[in-house]
Amino acid sequence: MKTEVFWSDQFSRSSDLPIVDIFPSNVDVAIVGSGYTGLAAARTLAKAGCLVAVIDQHTIGWGASSRNGGMATPGLKQDIFKIHKKYGLDYACEFWRSSVDAIDLLEQIIIEENIDCDWSRKGHIALAYKQSHYDELPEYAAWIKREMGHEKTVVPREEIRSEIGTNAYYGGLSDESSGGLQPAKYVDGLARAVANHGTILCENTRAEKISRKGAGYEVITSKGALKTKEVIIATNGYTDMLVPGLKRKIFPVGSYIIVTEPLAKDLQEKLSPKQRMFYDSKWFINYFRLTPDGRMLWGGRNDLSTDLDLHESAAILSQQVCAVFPELNDYEFTHTWTGKLGITFDLMPHIGEINGIHYAFGYGGHGLSIATYLGTELGLLISGQKERSPYKEISHQTMFFYRKDPWFLPFAAQYYRLLDWIS
Repeated sequence: MKTEVFWSDQFSRSSDLPIVDIFPSNVDVAIVGSGYTGLAAARTLAKAGCLVAVIDQHTIGWGASSRNGGMATPGLKQDIFKIHKKYGLDYACEFWRSSVDAIDLLEQIIIEENIDCDWSRKGHIALAYKQSHYDELPEYAAWIKREMGHEKTVVPREEIRSEIGTNAYYGGLSDESSGGLQPAKYVDGLARAVANHGTILCENTRAEKISRKGAGYEVITSKGALKTKEVIIATNGYTDMLVPGLKRKIFPVGSYIIVTEPLAKDLQEKLSPKQRMFYDSKWFINYFRLTPDGRMLWGGRNDLSTDLDLHESAAILSQQVCAVFPELNDYEFTHTWTGKLGITFDLMPHIGEINGIHYAFGYGGHGLSIATYLGTELGLLISGQKERSPYKEISHQTMFFYRKDPWFLPFAAQYYRLLDWIS
């Protein structure tokens, strides 16, 4: 089994991607981080006439943007009922609408920039892991339709085989707005698009220090100094101590994925009759789908740490997926890998500033669409094309006990396992 990212192993990035080793001494906007957030912001700013440089300490799109499951589903990490309770109905509607608009935006960018990334919009189904979880679905679906104007369909257990080839779940909730793609192809295509719009791409370039210089900033990098009017930090789960005070606003959580060898066509049709995206209702969620080339991809957060042994993780995940789909015992698992999610304490994505330095992060596993959306939103705000964003208006919760190392993750993992047991 390869301990490499399947998506990147399957797809080699474009040979004509224009990477520079020497960047200009002055730009309008310097962006640290070359994932969906940074590239989407760069696209918007470059189209508005800004000279933008995107800097990454690794290769372009190396982080979660090429490591995720390739699933775009509506909603945020935080439960919409809790968002409604905390922020009120108007904000709840705005946040929900933006999560659906984010999928539309993703599709729009793919079409406009002619990105070949196996985009397919076949919807998803959220699967009830327990009867008690299913019992909550009709009320939830009715509330979403009444208050958010969004349609979801309750699928009872006796009809679940129309959606998924297993009896392991107690029913589900289907949604036609979701889609899936090949993440490495998407981030590569997005990088080519922003380069075509005039953005400068600088990889293997570590940002080491950011200092105020007059009305702008100086970014000291491993390849020299860069003066800029504005700075964006777009590092999400890979955020470090570059900007004092930013690290304590977000912490990394590990997500782990395995894939099988390609499945027989009739088995693909049996396991996923409608080619849906799937996830279950556990706190320690499992998410899964068929890849564009017919493999079963299975991911999960069975441990919140970012440094699990990948073969140990694969053993856990393969046991889980084979319990749901026993037919997969006859297939080899070919790849196992991990990536870091960015989680905030209020489980909300945020746009903000620290000492005038912009940031956007905290997608909690919804980064494919939400990072694309918030990156675009931040670009619109900086370029003056928008005046406000709800993601910038809400307060950003921090905790006194966290500054640098998320020492509390093992305790949080035990808590969520307890919730899964008692729910």
